[in-house]
Amino acid sequence: MTTPHPVHLLGPLFTTDDMREIFSDHRRLQGMLNFEAALARALASAGIAPKEAAAAIESQCDANLFSIEKLAREGALAGNVAIPMVKQLTSLVAKNDEKASAFVHYGATSQDAIDTGLVLQLREALEEIGNGLSKISSTLVKLVEAHESTLVVGRTWLQHAPPVTLGLKAAGWLSAIERHHARLNQTQKDVLVIQFGGAVGTLAALGDRGPAVASVLAEDLKLGMPDLPWHTHRDRFAEVATTLGLLVGTLGKIARDISLMAQTEVAEVAEPSAPGRGGSSTMPHKQNPVGCAVILSAAIRVPALVSTMLTSMVQEHERGLGGWQAEWETLPEICMLAGGALAQMAAVLGGLQIHEDRMAENIEETRGLIFSEAVAMVLRKKLGRSQSHQLLEDASRRAVEQNCPLREVLLNDTKVREHLSPEEIARLMDPKNYIGSAREMAKKVLSNLDRKL
Repeated sequence: MTTPHPVHLLGPLFTTDDMREIFSDHRRLQGMLNFEAALARALASAGIAPKEAAAAIESQCDANLFSIEKLAREGALAGNVAIPMVKQLTSLVAKNDEKASAFVHYGATSQDAIDTGLVLQLREALEEIGNGLSKISSTLVKLVEAHESTLVVGRTWLQHAPPVTLGLKAAGWLSAIERHHARLNQTQKDVLVIQFGGAVGTLAALGDRGPAVASVLAEDLKLGMPDLPWHTHRDRFAEVATTLGLLVGTLGKIARDISLMAQTEVAEVAEPSAPGRGGSSTMPHKQNPVGCAVILSAAIRVPALVSTMLTSMVQEHERGLGGWQAEWETLPEICMLAGGALAQMAAVLGGLQIHEDRMAENIEETRGLIFSEAVAMVLRKKLGRSQSHQLLEDASRRAVEQNCPLREVLLNDTKVREHLSPEEIARLMDPKNYIGSAREMAKKVLSNLDRKL
């Protein structure tokens, strides 16, 4: 049976149960043991080890037979946990078959077991992340379709600007998510390969049969076969880190948008409500955007971890000193934070409350000032850029000073009235008449997605 992964106090807040399990100590150990079992089978296939030896080794490649605490303490002395793991595995095999124990870890080095074990973990983790992206995309498609024409204030520098549609805003989120899905697919192709090179990457211990063993090993583990071992070429793992770093950055952008729109003064959207979700220890009325908070915390933490992965790429000769070791906890943490942020985003978007009435009220908040550009662009054709811009800038200032709608100021401005009728002014200040190509752009995102599918 699998040993249950202990629940840490903050674990469920920042990641998922699945991600915690994938990167548990038990699964890390089992990944390395899966490499050892596959290596034994590959050695037998190449005629290097007897088939009986492969079976004897495989039977002991079970993490439940090992003491993780003992491995941890011995690994701290040895420099990595693969060294005591191989020692324990050899001892376990020898109890049943002394001759078979001679073929444990034959031709391999510690880094082969550790790196390939991590690749096996990454295969599961990246599949989970891909499923999460698909779920979010499906939710966003529905949001774009449902709110194709729902008007909402556009905001630049956090100030009111001309209107956009909620459908366009969601389409922007969707388009970015789909780009990340494409990056993830490419990253999976690049990273899901074996690591097998022996001491210095030549497989010299296997004579001329090294490539044959490597090929069978890759096929057995259902991983790709790289052109050569990559002990100190860490771009594959760095690619995972940067791909997930970009993804978490986009999730943070979406969370920032939603949390700003959920502010009390704005109130255009709200996170899903449920018993115990988003409450306050002292203010009973609060519904805090807890999902966005977790996503934003990941967006703050992950970039520094990605930096660690990029820095660790600079490794020495055929085997690195320090850079490789820096990856061991860093990359799993990036994966767990990314998985947690994805799960939170799926929950937020899946139950997002949309307040269209409040969106409509906010469009009127500036009493027409957000349509100054629309009027200026029409006057520009008649008065030129500088004069039309100055005319609307002055009119906007008077509207604020006099605390009256911009429309009234324009109707009473003789220079404006020389070129625009009351009907034209009313048309220009109707929000649905100034959303440009918002609908078409949103539809294009959906159309592009349909073509991919």
